[in-house]
Amino acid sequence: MTACRAVLVSAPASGQGKTLVTAALARAWRNQGLRVQAFKCGPDFLDPMILELATGHPVYQLDFTMCGETDCQAQLYKAAQQADLIIIEGVMGLYDGTPSSADIATRFDVPVLITIDAGGMAQTFGAVASGLLNFNPKLKSAGTFANKVGSQGHADLLRSSLPTGIAWFGALQKNPQFALPERHLGLFRAGEIDNLDDIIEAAANALATDLPLPPMVSFSQPAKQIYPQLLTNKTIAIAKDDAFCFIYQANLDWLIEMGATLTYFSPLHDTALPEADAYWLPGGYPELHLAEISKNTAMKNALQQAAIAHKPILAECGGMMALSASINGNPAFNVLPGNSQIHDKLQGLGAVKVTLADGEIGSHTFHYGSFATPLTPSYIAKTRFGKAENIYQHGSITASFLHFYFASNPQVAARLFLS
Repeated sequence: MTACRAVLVSAPASGQGKTLVTAALARAWRNQGLRVQAFKCGPDFLDPMILELATGHPVYQLDFTMCGETDCQAQLYKAAQQADLIIIEGVMGLYDGTPSSADIATRFDVPVLITIDAGGMAQTFGAVASGLLNFNPKLKSAGTFANKVGSQGHADLLRSSLPTGIAWFGALQKNPQFALPERHLGLFRAGEIDNLDDIIEAAANALATDLPLPPMVSFSQPAKQIYPQLLTNKTIAIAKDDAFCFIYQANLDWLIEMGATLTYFSPLHDTALPEADAYWLPGGYPELHLAEISKNTAMKNALQQAAIAHKPILAECGGMMALSASINGNPAFNVLPGNSQIHDKLQGLGAVKVTLADGEIGSHTFHYGSFATPLTPSYIAKTRFGKAENIYQHGSITASFLHFYFASNPQVAARLFLS
């Protein structure tokens, strides 16, 4: 066992301001000289980018379906050994989803801090907080946090509404400066938000100077993880720029632990591929960069030649769309036969366990895209909502709308990058 201060920040629902509050708390504790490690419940890519800026450290995901419970335990145990404080941002409302933030909190005995958008309420604040924190008797409470309060008097009224036994953690006053922009996949990427670091710092400074610390939590040591050396002496080149940015830090860690050397390239701006044994085009926002993709014929030729040379290529979600012949009618890299389209309505959502030739691997899907292709799916995975997600193998290319989580089955993940 190892102990570390820890808290999970949740809310009654989405849209309460969890990400900003989590970032502000993390930055405030960091400014006190503490090493803060952040986690995100669920498979989200975008919120972790903001939390990484707040803490100065890469952020990891916690999700029993995609990652597996053992991986979650290992990540928390490792963090508890290295950090002074662990902060976990929940997903949606406290009890929403499978697993929910409450499931993760109770599994690892992490106390929950309820964040409530209190801009339109008074004494009901206490009733909402009490209902959430007492709904599951196994849940431990760290207290409540009031977001978007109107004044100090409003904050005092909210605080007075709390039943005995529920702690007041603090409040953040309503301020247009603290609003974070959103679009179809959620918040904007951290790099797209002007002065984001200043926003986080201002929010941290707006918190009370006597901000409490969360309690100590003991984390048990998991079974030793074995890193199969399947990628020794292999170089994997990873697409990374404004269009290709949905990359789990845990995936990079596992590739390195399995012996791979990682290098990076920009499909938007580079005119050649780095020399590598395999290539990975992760998801992102290729639909926002159609002009750059259409104009970069040198990169198109390089990717086509890599496929002709039978170099393993993993194309996930936006990466698959970029390899298609077109996106929304605009020329793409034309490595995969078929055309991609972005729709107004959500096309895929959910954590998925998918069985490939070498075994089962965890993944998730969240996209507004479609891919019309003459290719026959090599594998078909279904979300718990019944939506089918096709996995295509075309020559040396593995492509789908899924985002794989390598630690859930390292052997299967390694095979994606081997000839």
